[in-house]
Amino acid sequence: MRRNYTRRALEWGLLAAVILALTGYFFREFRLVQAQGELAAVKSTLGSLRTALLLDFLQREAKHTGADVAMQRNPFLLLDHLPGNYVGVLDSSKGQSVQAGTWVFDSYCVCIGYEPLNTQGLNTQEYAPAMWFRISTPPGPLQINATQNYQWAGQLVE
Repeated sequence: MRRNYTRRALEWGLLAAVILALTGYFFREFRLVQAQGELAAVKSTLGSLRTALLLDFLQREAKHTGADVAMQRNPFLLLDHLPGNYVGVLDSSKGQSVQAGTWVFDSYCVCIGYEPLNTQGLNTQEYAPAMWFRISTPPGPLQINATQNYQWAGQLVE
């Protein structure tokens, strides 16, 4: 009789260990898929911003206005619809920081920034919780370039 209790306790313990291991595996895979989805959204936003800057440049060239002093350097303002996670202009010279999961335009360095919701998949040369992309200066179409090499979930973010 005592053997039955010991055997059942062992079976339940084994079952609990298997369930715990499976739960941990699925949680890890869920976070990986979540990071890949966020990475795709970041790349899509960067592509939209680059396209908006190029279209703005081409429109200026077609009108022969050239490189205007008042040229819009905040690419978010060139979009038809602002992304839901764009929180506006930030001034890093005043010590403001980026909130996780949001885009900002920094008027001090003339760059855009994004801080991932899950920074575990982000590998950088220097510790940086947010990714920063500098907006180039005229002449020519404005470009968006990463301030350092960002790798996220094994992919380069440019």
